Amino acid sequence: MLAKEELPECPVATTVQLIGNKWKLLILRNLLTRPWRFNEMLHSIPGISQKVLTDNLRALENDGIITRTVFPEVPPRVEYALSELGDSMRPIIDAMQVWGLNYQQLVREAE
Repeated sequence: MLAKEELPECPVATTVQLIGNKWKLLILRNLLTRPWRFNEMLHSIPGISQKVLTDNLRALENDGIITRTVFPEVPPRVEYALSELGDSMRPIIDAMQVWGLNYQQLVREAE
């Protein structure tokens, strides 16, 4: 989680700081449907590198948005899922999806 002194004054800036890059948004989009394993996530997001995925998953976990569960199996299995806090972002992501669909429709109609 962010420290109190790291919080921007603006609440919108706080949200953008937590999820404001395209990779985090695409990770959250996937996790809204179900828990994912690392390699599943890697192959489902075109253009993301292993390092960038790892860095973004760690950041989301550190901020309390997602959980990481390691299952004691051989080989070990790790799943990422939305935390309760992360699931509270569902209306934000849903609103972005609706807006994006409307924009796509406007562009198609304008052609």
